[in-house]
Amino acid sequence: MNDRQSDSGPPITNVHTAIYTFPTPDPEADGTLQWNATTAVTVTLEADGRTGLGWTYSSPAAAAIISHHLAGVARQHPAFRIAEAWEAMHRAGRNYGTKGLYLQAMSAMDIARWDLTARLREIPVSALAGGRCRDAVPIYGSGGFTTLTDRQLEDQVHLWRSIGATGMKIKVGEAWGTRPERDLQRVQRLRELAGPHADLMVDANGGYTIGQARRIGHALDDLGVTWFEEPVSSDNPDGLAVLRQTLRCDITAGEYAADLYDITALLLAVDCLQLDATRCGGYTGFLRGATLAASRNLDISAHCAPALHAPIATVVPNLRHIEFFADHARLEPELVDGAATAHDGHLHPHAAIGHGLTLATSAEHHRVGQ
Repeated sequence: MNDRQSDSGPPITNVHTAIYTFPTPDPEADGTLQWNATTAVTVTLEADGRTGLGWTYSSPAAAAIISHHLAGVARQHPAFRIAEAWEAMHRAGRNYGTKGLYLQAMSAMDIARWDLTARLREIPVSALAGGRCRDAVPIYGSGGFTTLTDRQLEDQVHLWRSIGATGMKIKVGEAWGTRPERDLQRVQRLRELAGPHADLMVDANGGYTIGQARRIGHALDDLGVTWFEEPVSSDNPDGLAVLRQTLRCDITAGEYAADLYDITALLLAVDCLQLDATRCGGYTGFLRGATLAASRNLDISAHCAPALHAPIATVVPNLRHIEFFADHARLEPELVDGAATAHDGHLHPHAAIGHGLTLATSAEHHRVGQ
């Protein structure tokens, strides 16, 4: 590496994408959506004989966005120019819209660049971000789909208890809020299974109206629920703010936040801000969002993708926990090697350069495109 490269890093020489689909054991649903598989779109950046890996949980179309719109931009910026490359990719999306699918693709690119830069410097991404403030990251168990049988819910709770998770979250708002009695019955069943000291958490995925959410929320308060996620759509921060002032349980949202404007709109509407590095601009967007939340004395919670969030979450002082989501916790050991292990209610990231994750050979069985 010459003197100029030592400051900016070597040039990006190759950008590779791949698409992997992981079927769910059974069809699954929450309050407002149904699915039977999860798709991961990966991107690998190469420079100076090293590679960096990133991915997003998205549509296969994210791979096309990377290939057609982002790969060329990435090659214009040396490996170490993380912030510069982020801004350039964001500007390149002006005519396509810089949220949703575009930013999910961009998130994978950003994460890959962080990993590549750290590997070239032979340090962990946590060191690249300023250093750890914790060695293990708290998690909570998440799943509890509305399609689960009582036995399947029991099995999930048993798993969460076995890894020491004291917070446990299920889906409510079934069928767009049309089955409130069953929602509350399932929460009562969760309490029975989780025990008297567990933190009960629910996610309505925006399935209720404000009035429904207020009525359901009072019942959830009586049941000891501490976390009420997206009682109404996160596109309605005013509605979330009303509920925050009305209910005792924490009101939470943010998993769909794509940029600082989305995040700013939620800061006065939630008690805990959710951020998803695979949607909000990668590790760069995640850290910016966490800082913005800290300016309002808010904790953040990392939404899903536990393997990907664990290495960077170690540097965030105002992190409350990571969502140990059933689908992602099941598939990530098949997608990558090096995922953090879960025990004692925490993820324990391995000491490794980069984020420590590499594509697993087992992932090839799930590959459906590039």
